[in-house]
Amino acid sequence: MKPVPAHRVLLPILVGSLLLGACGGKADAPAPPAASTRPVHVAPVTVEALGDAVRASGILAPKDEARLSFKVGGILESIHAEEGAHVRAGQLLAVIKQAEIGAALAQAREGAAKSARDLARVQALFADGVATREQLEDAGTAAAVSAAALSSTEFNAAHARILAPTDGVVLRKLAEAGELVAAGQPVVVVGGADKGWIVRIGLADRDVVRVHAGDAATVTFDAWPGRTFAGRVANVAASADPATGTFTIEVAVVPGDAPFVQGLVAKVALNPAPGAPTTVVPVQAIVEANGGEASVFVYDAAHSIVRRVAIHVGRLSGTDVEVLGGLEPGALVVIDGAAFLENGEAVRIATSVAAAPRTGS
Repeated sequence: MKPVPAHRVLLPILVGSLLLGACGGKADAPAPPAASTRPVHVAPVTVEALGDAVRASGILAPKDEARLSFKVGGILESIHAEEGAHVRAGQLLAVIKQAEIGAALAQAREGAAKSARDLARVQALFADGVATREQLEDAGTAAAVSAAALSSTEFNAAHARILAPTDGVVLRKLAEAGELVAAGQPVVVVGGADKGWIVRIGLADRDVVRVHAGDAATVTFDAWPGRTFAGRVANVAASADPATGTFTIEVAVVPGDAPFVQGLVAKVALNPAPGAPTTVVPVQAIVEANGGEASVFVYDAAHSIVRRVAIHVGRLSGTDVEVLGGLEPGALVVIDGAAFLENGEAVRIATSVAAAPRTGS
């Protein structure tokens, strides 16, 4: 039998392959991709009266705290006060060496005695017509000056000893026997237990304007976990501390049966009345924050896109953040999916969260 040429065999195969390829390509060709937008959840910017608690930490101390010192300087002879010791009113706490103050007292007494004798002699001479009135008046003046100097020295000598001004407890001992202390230098700090206990805290200006004397407070201590103590604002500073820029608040605390001691760290929650309404956004809307600066994505309904907006933020109140600038009430901000968005990206609203009424706290 005569063999078939190779080109006659390959041609039908090649044509069949092309036809099959064409049919397969037509069946499997992908459809053009459908346009899609990212779904987001939004919530409105609202105006609320924030009434959240103001929280701060402070140190417990007696209300009546006295920093005791000597009227005059000298070498500390002895100190009878140990930290934590209970003392009674009038109890001797410290004394300086009496050699110097004793010598000054003796000198003042001798000077006063001499001036008194001189005055008496001039008075006798004036009565006899020997001394003049001017000499009499000069002697009287010298006697008065010497008496005043004696009174001053006696006062300093009396305050060369430190006595407890009231019943209380020694909070700090700031010097030791043998040290040279200056006049007015604190030596012992005594706290009077009869006037109660306070916690001093520092508040920023935006918080201090919401706090008033008499506001209720809740105080907790790590020393008594799980226990709370009732408190009340006793004093609000009228000016800021130059060193810290904060305002000192004194919160009176009721100890109950707890053995309070000076220096305990306290956590204070103040509960001021709600302030003036302010603009707020949900905290989930914040994309980035650095101090008082932050940003959010705002939904542009006209173009169905989101725009990244820089805002100024203030207090954090529960699930809301105070907005000090950059947003107007009623705007819609993205609260879910914002971390994955880009400025100008097309989106569609999946859900819109209505503003819930705030009752304050």
